[in-house]
Amino acid sequence: MLSAESAAMVRATLPAVAGALDEITTRFYGAMFRDRPELLDGMFNRGNQASGAQRRALAGSIAGFATALLDDPDTRPDALLDRIAHKHAAVGVTDDQYTIVHKYLFGAIAEVLGDAVTPEVAAAWDEVYWLMAGALIGREARLYQDAGVEPGKVWRPWTVVERRTETPDVVSFVLRPADGEPAPQARAGQYVSVRVLMADGVHQLRQYSLSSDPRGQLRRITVKRVAGTADAPNGEVSTLLHDQIHEGDELTLSAPFGDVFLDDPADATTAVILVSAGIGGTPMTSILAHLTALGSTRPVLVLHADRSPADHALRTETSRLVEQLPGARAVFWYEHPGAEEPGSREGLMNLDGIELPESATVFLCGPLPFMRDVRAHLLGAGIPAQRIRYEVFGPDLWLPGPAA
Repeated sequence: MLSAESAAMVRATLPAVAGALDEITTRFYGAMFRDRPELLDGMFNRGNQASGAQRRALAGSIAGFATALLDDPDTRPDALLDRIAHKHAAVGVTDDQYTIVHKYLFGAIAEVLGDAVTPEVAAAWDEVYWLMAGALIGREARLYQDAGVEPGKVWRPWTVVERRTETPDVVSFVLRPADGEPAPQARAGQYVSVRVLMADGVHQLRQYSLSSDPRGQLRRITVKRVAGTADAPNGEVSTLLHDQIHEGDELTLSAPFGDVFLDDPADATTAVILVSAGIGGTPMTSILAHLTALGSTRPVLVLHADRSPADHALRTETSRLVEQLPGARAVFWYEHPGAEEPGSREGLMNLDGIELPESATVFLCGPLPFMRDVRAHLLGAGIPAQRIRYEVFGPDLWLPGPAA
């Protein structure tokens, strides 16, 4: 609970702090990595740092948490906290690192806002920070306990038992624990972090959704090669995986995490809508595979958009799984249709005329503009916001906005 005195101070200063958060987080990361370069080794993704995605996600989460506290000082924004806690657990964040972040974050706030940071202002925002940090520490402790690992010790070696090319820029890796121990429990829709050693001796990591039924001893991830843009370099991890990892090689994977996953079998009658674009179809294939393995009869609607059938990773497998589920049907959209999918629709995804199952749970994954458009349509069709679950690859830039 945020004290009344701090709430009043935070409310008065939130516009100034929020307006300066981009500069604050830029200085924060710069100073922290200057003094603690070891944190760049396997904890933060350099591509997300270069593009500014990590900085914007941190700024948005701080502003979002503070705003939520002001709206209801007695209630914490659980959806925001759960999403961040899973991301943190997947890279092995530990309690002591919150003290490090506090030092550099508040140093950056003082630098940017100067004399405006009175002792009263600092105390109020300190309360906000530790309310957020305390909530995350508690959630992450439970996640580690549920995963059966000690805090931060989430990594295990896995052996690549199969490598398969899915499309010109997408490769799948099937993996088995290299230590001979049982694979950790996972839920359909969750992801793992992959930690690799780069040529310069620095470890880098990236999260990838599991793309197969998560039961048993085998896991599969499906990796798209990330091409650079004017604002960001080529994806370091995806490039290394595509160019250097083959059958028989070892990869370091985290335990599985992620707050977007298929409900337990107890909810086996609820309809499921799987909506994706591009590589966002990978967690949907995991969900489909799991439903098939369970012999599910629940209604399932699969909606996917891509550039062409040749670019649609796991297309044949998705269609096969849909055929095996008695209550499932699929609709594909392609900007450049092909003879491989004669029943597909042309262009971008358009849900007009698509009959949506009632009382459905929706899983949504793809580029942010795509997800925003689809979510707006789903809300307009009467699907409650709490039934729309989304997954973002990389830092979640959606959390603080009105579409969250």
